[in-house]
Amino acid sequence: MKLTDSVLRSFRVAKVFRENSDKINCFDFSPNGETVISSSDDDSIVLYDCQEGKPKRTLYSKKYGVDLIRYTHAANTVVYSSNKIDDTIRYLSLHDNKYIRYFPGHSKRVVALSMSPVDDTFISGSLDKTIRLWDLRSPNCQGLMHLQGKPVCSFDPEGLIFAAGVNSEMVKLYDLRSFDKGPFATFKMQYDRTCEWTGLKFSNDGKLILISTNGSFIRLIDAFKGVVMHTFGAFWLPTIDD
Repeated sequence: MKLTDSVLRSFRVAKVFRENSDKINCFDFSPNGETVISSSDDDSIVLYDCQEGKPKRTLYSKKYGVDLIRYTHAANTVVYSSNKIDDTIRYLSLHDNKYIRYFPGHSKRVVALSMSPVDDTFISGSLDKTIRLWDLRSPNCQGLMHLQGKPVCSFDPEGLIFAAGVNSEMVKLYDLRSFDKGPFATFKMQYDRTCEWTGLKFSNDGKLILISTNGSFIRLIDAFKGVVMHTFGAFWLPTIDD
């Protein structure tokens, strides 16, 4: 499905879930698409069954909080960032609700987390102005990159390249095998003082990058040229409660 203005306008609310008492900060679909998981500022992790369209299970991370939850390649394990106590990333088994591993290293809040689509590698970006490369099998950081501002980051569909958005005004593309040599492409965007970038996401064919914000718009750019293809603004849409 192509992301066009008419497609976005055709979206409608099909169902409303009220499992949380505070803001839901992240959603992620399982690799097989059968479940979706959410993390919330109320410290809960809610697992939803996509086929039956209902909540399946609720877990809690009261001590550390939970944000930026991501499935790994196994449908019963996730990684997520903490928003309490420290800035450690945690690897959790949903099967028995036990931690498999911790990933310490960031000194400020983690604001971006992306799993490789091909292996157990993942990257994280933090307000400490770094992006770190990790492997699920080791608690030690596998690579470190210092930036000049707040980062957001994401892998491309082949897991060979990752994009880093810096200070909500620049997209840099890195080869995972030689990221220490710097970006092989840099795209300067028009800075918008009204909002900040909250995430990057490659299209399935790797040709486009979606930039999400905490403002009233999202932006779609060409992944090869950095040209803005579309800017989608927010509009009011009736819900089933209206």
